[in-house]
Amino acid sequence: MKENHTSRIRCVIYDCDGVLFDSLGNNKNFYNQVCSAMGRGLMTGEELEYVHMHTVQESIRFLFPKSPDEGRKAQAFVSTLDPNDFIPLMKMEPNLLQALTLLKQRGILRAINTNRTTTMKFVMDSFALWTYFEMVVTALDVRNPKPHAEAVAKILDAFHLQREEAIFVGDSQIDRQTADAADVRFISYKNPAIADGLLIYDHLDLLRLLDVTVE
Repeated sequence: MKENHTSRIRCVIYDCDGVLFDSLGNNKNFYNQVCSAMGRGLMTGEELEYVHMHTVQESIRFLFPKSPDEGRKAQAFVSTLDPNDFIPLMKMEPNLLQALTLLKQRGILRAINTNRTTTMKFVMDSFALWTYFEMVVTALDVRNPKPHAEAVAKILDAFHLQREEAIFVGDSQIDRQTADAADVRFISYKNPAIADGLLIYDHLDLLRLLDVTVE
């Protein structure tokens, strides 16, 4: 995008894992249980990085690429796991709720675009986040999950916004690709490797970019 200012921003779209939460341990535990149940070794670092960004269906195909039958069995095992056993491993990012509250007071809409599926409801319930967001779009709500632009378009349409009125806060290349595909401004969270001029390390930093008073 050519514009550099953020004064017209009316909506902040957040990724979930790695932005709202430090959930790497959660995902590592979850998928390693799947691997162990299927009799294969624990995930490599490359595999952990992949499953941390992709949908559960994509992750299962990535972890079990050689046998569709094995993949189906792994997916069936996933359906027996209770998300509530893993959610306590998630750690909310510092100052998140304060930042969301200030955005709400300023009248700036908040939405989530995540490649999580059924587990997102458990996350929202466990951390009492429903009142902080107007809209949550998971991979189940669209035909094409991130990095496709469909979810962002769905959010913009629901709020009757133009692309220049939204920003996307993410921590991964998938998030950056999503923002690029939707042609909305991208803000990198704690990942300078994917930053395009806008990088924050704390959620309150976003408020300062948007000129929202932080007390």
